[in-house]
Amino acid sequence: MSDPLYRYLMIFVACAALLLGLQLPNFVDQYQKRVDAHLREVTVNLQPFQAIADKYFAGDMDKLIALHRSSGERAFQEEGSAIEKMVQRKLRFEAEITALNVNLALRVWHVLMQADQEIFDETLAQYSYAAPLGQDVLTFAAGFVLAILLLVESLRALIKLALRRLAIRNDNVGNNGKAS
Repeated sequence: MSDPLYRYLMIFVACAALLLGLQLPNFVDQYQKRVDAHLREVTVNLQPFQAIADKYFAGDMDKLIALHRSSGERAFQEEGSAIEKMVQRKLRFEAEITALNVNLALRVWHVLMQADQEIFDETLAQYSYAAPLGQDVLTFAAGFVLAILLLVESLRALIKLALRRLAIRNDNVGNNGKAS
């Protein structure tokens, strides 16, 4: 590839990496806010049941759920299942908040690799592009650009090396055939 064309390609790659490096932290921020909102909502919805569990079962929601499930009334049995689903949802969001309580690079990694799929899909569907320019975001974006450029350069070097070895092998095969 000619040098000017390669330089322009690298500038394009750097610009694309910079834009992506700015958007990833923004996406993670929106994801984290969505998790927090869902956690707050399910906590509010569970408050009346938690108050009952506090009053009669020393705060043990499992005992309240078991009481509902063991009821002879089908409606109360189903209510027990509904309460249990809310409790599980709350625990899921609490675990997600804990996982996101790390530095920016690890938050990005978590969201890209281990995100709660429901929240990830919601965030993606309602994502709003922005370029927050805080120190963490700029540092992450610069590091992301550097990593992408190093990856491209490494791939280029590996391809060049492979092509040289192939050319040397072909020359050796061609020279061995002529010497006979």
